[in-house]
Amino acid sequence: MLALVGGDEFNPGNEEQDRLLAGAARAGPGFVVPTAAARQGPEQAVAHATAWFEQFGLALQELPVLKRADANSKELAETARSGGFFYLVGGDPGLVAHVLAGSRVWAAIFEAWRDGAALAGSSAGAMALCTHTLIRASWPNRFNRRPTAALGLVPATAVLPHYETFGHRWVESARRELPEVTLLGIDERTAAVWSSDVWRAAGPGAVTVIKGSKTATFSAGATIAGLPSPTRMLPNQ
Repeated sequence: MLALVGGDEFNPGNEEQDRLLAGAARAGPGFVVPTAAARQGPEQAVAHATAWFEQFGLALQELPVLKRADANSKELAETARSGGFFYLVGGDPGLVAHVLAGSRVWAAIFEAWRDGAALAGSSAGAMALCTHTLIRASWPNRFNRRPTAALGLVPATAVLPHYETFGHRWVESARRELPEVTLLGIDERTAAVWSSDVWRAAGPGAVTVIKGSKTATFSAGATIAGLPSPTRMLPNQ
């Protein structure tokens, strides 16, 4: 299972997708990956995630990947390879890709997921799992975004998180910068969930797929059309 969450993770409203994720966890430790929050209090993100997932019977521990040296640690990669569940928290949109891309730890997470582990990312974490993550292009217009290469698990796709609050304001610049890429707008506490070879929407909000001039919106339980399947080969980075 793979879940791309629109943000405001580990809070009420996320129960549907998080229950699914906990149920899909395979044998092995469950990890919260606080990379995106490395500059914003990663210990708080870990504590929040750990407390939240207790209600679903899933014990989490930190996979402490905060900088590039951590991501290339053989010991941390071996630990990650044993995992049955991974959750990449929200935070800095560019940091996750910068730290994890091409690293030993990301390769281990990918291989564990391909072998059956559940994997989720919220906001910046979800953005990093696609081919492009969108970072601020210029000041003071914080809604003008530019793409940078990400981890590539979901091909030719870029996530616009917090879509109903501010992510929708990224559409214009994202379309301009990535005309051939599928844009995936995900509301807060809402997810696009890949399971049994199909994408479905989960949570109280909506998932919006934008491809060129075409837009389609999907609510909880609906099969999401127009979103590429995750790759089964580790992307070249």
